[in-house]
Amino acid sequence: MAKSKKAKSVINEKSFEFLKSYINTPSAVGFESGGQKIWLNYIKNYVDTTFTDAYGTAVGVINPDKNFKVVIEAHADEISWFVNYITPEGFIYLKRNGGVDHQIAPSQRVMIHGKKGGIKAVFGWPAIHTRSGNADNKEQQPKVENLFLDCGARNKKDAENLGVHVGAVVTYAEGFDELSHNNFIARAFDNRIGGFMIAEVARLLKENLPAGRQGKKTIPYSLYVVNAVQEEIGLRGAEMIARRIKPNIAIITDVTHDTNTPMINKNIQGDCSCGKGPALTYGPAVHNKLLDVIQNVAEKNKIPFQLQAVSRSTGTDTDSFAYANDGCPSALISIPLRYMHTTVEMINKDDVENTIRLMYESVLALTPKTNLSYF
Repeated sequence: MAKSKKAKSVINEKSFEFLKSYINTPSAVGFESGGQKIWLNYIKNYVDTTFTDAYGTAVGVINPDKNFKVVIEAHADEISWFVNYITPEGFIYLKRNGGVDHQIAPSQRVMIHGKKGGIKAVFGWPAIHTRSGNADNKEQQPKVENLFLDCGARNKKDAENLGVHVGAVVTYAEGFDELSHNNFIARAFDNRIGGFMIAEVARLLKENLPAGRQGKKTIPYSLYVVNAVQEEIGLRGAEMIARRIKPNIAIITDVTHDTNTPMINKNIQGDCSCGKGPALTYGPAVHNKLLDVIQNVAEKNKIPFQLQAVSRSTGTDTDSFAYANDGCPSALISIPLRYMHTTVEMINKDDVENTIRLMYESVLALTPKTNLSYF
């Protein structure tokens, strides 16, 4: 692995404020427009043009008139819930929207996004004093079918008058915070941290390679900075936008598991830690020669990285880009994350910085003449 080189921080005060605002904005699967508007408003300063597709994937383009196309991509959606049933008493039962973890739900605060705006609610849960005494004398465990929301409504009509309706999306309320040793926590770092990082790559390109400045380098292709929707339910947004753009190369960023916390088996999950750099993935969808380019960039620039392997698919938007159209050489750069699909997902600032640097330097290293042929 490459040894770390202490580098100047690439995250400035303005971008840090963007990160917090973006992370704290609900962007549920299928309802990503709130976060996408914030993202587009930020990135428009650093790209030549932007566009969106029918389902809300947002794209910024640098050098839009070039024939050769490179994508750097993240996904914008967060896991959430749907209102499924309102009882006569005004309690609210739910369905999953993406792979939300039912075991973390009891006592969480949420926001129901109803017809009249946001409605505060909580996941109710019986007090510990009352949870035994059933036929087999066992405590009930949280399951999708027994979880319910309480918004303070007195009955079903009252809930509906507040704006609650079947199909309303529900997101957790917890937002961004900082812990010791440069650790950040929030819900939905999976994968809005990726959206932040690709936006920062665009910013660095704009600041370091301004068009027309003598002696300054430009990228010799069109760069598409893609923030895709609906990854959490099957990579749907990436599938649509890959067919539209038809890129020649794609570099995807997402999160991966920090496996150094309790209750995780490294024999199965591998060895990956927050604070030790981005993880580069081996797997069938990952193009080996593109992966070599990225590893060489990391070594040359002394950017620390880790390695991981996947079986069959990556489970990320890499798969959609790799197998789109006639096939697109694709690679995956992942940032280590603790407690995935909870309200306290944790990442390390050093990993954010190094992932941005690795993507930025990789973008600079690529050209239309980069040889990715296996033969």
